[in-house]
Amino acid sequence: MLPLARLDGRAAGHGSDVRRPARAAFHHLLTVREGIVRLTADGEALSVPAGAWLWIRPEQVYRFDEGLESAQGTLILFQSGLLDPATIAAASFAPPFSWGALLPSTQEAEPIDRTLELLMEAYKETGALRLDAQIELIRHLLSALVLWLSHLYVRERGAGDTGEAFRAFHATVERDYAESRTVADYASALGYSSRTLTRACIAATGVTAKRYLDERTFLEARRLLFHTELPTSAVGEGLGFPTPTTFSKFFKHHTGETPSDYRVRASGRG
Repeated sequence: MLPLARLDGRAAGHGSDVRRPARAAFHHLLTVREGIVRLTADGEALSVPAGAWLWIRPEQVYRFDEGLESAQGTLILFQSGLLDPATIAAASFAPPFSWGALLPSTQEAEPIDRTLELLMEAYKETGALRLDAQIELIRHLLSALVLWLSHLYVRERGAGDTGEAFRAFHATVERDYAESRTVADYASALGYSSRTLTRACIAATGVTAKRYLDERTFLEARRLLFHTELPTSAVGEGLGFPTPTTFSKFFKHHTGETPSDYRVRASGRG
């Protein structure tokens, strides 16, 4: 648990800069009490005003842009393994993920703020409890906070019907999206028909299986172009495109710009 005012110093101590793109290795729960924080996450410009929360999940690529110097708030970092399976299931950790800054109403914010205060107290009370007891207390309070926030995210943005077929498809796409972008390959590997996977994707996400697969590949392309200095040809090759031209056509189809132009614009060097 880190006050926002300490992020710059902590990053400098690790030889990094919070204003450079980073790939999240943990869940990030960001809340702002005063001011406004602006950042870029997976290519999307986001604003987190006072009273709002933002949930950045592992593997997302983000960069703090403005506001850390003046804003007051807290950043909570945690690994999924800290929470018990029942919490993970109830908190909708499975895709599709609710996304964007969340601003609870005054009534909704009261229990969330109380839970955050208790979590901060438990985190700081080193020595007041046995270490194993303190860890359990932190775990339970964090679980409560995650459940509150997940409930609000789902209520505000909705949740699709994530049946077994979609969950299996998603997991396989996460593993193999750089190997194949043909739905029939996934259907054959999973023992479903392409039609079943498409119906499952539409129910869960509102898009077809082919579009879901292409968007996952496109997301990874954006992440790599934003987060790394890999040549665009190497990015395309790593994603399974046979030639730089094929990758450029695929990318331009989704954005209207080439991978190089996107990198320049997204990095702010344009």
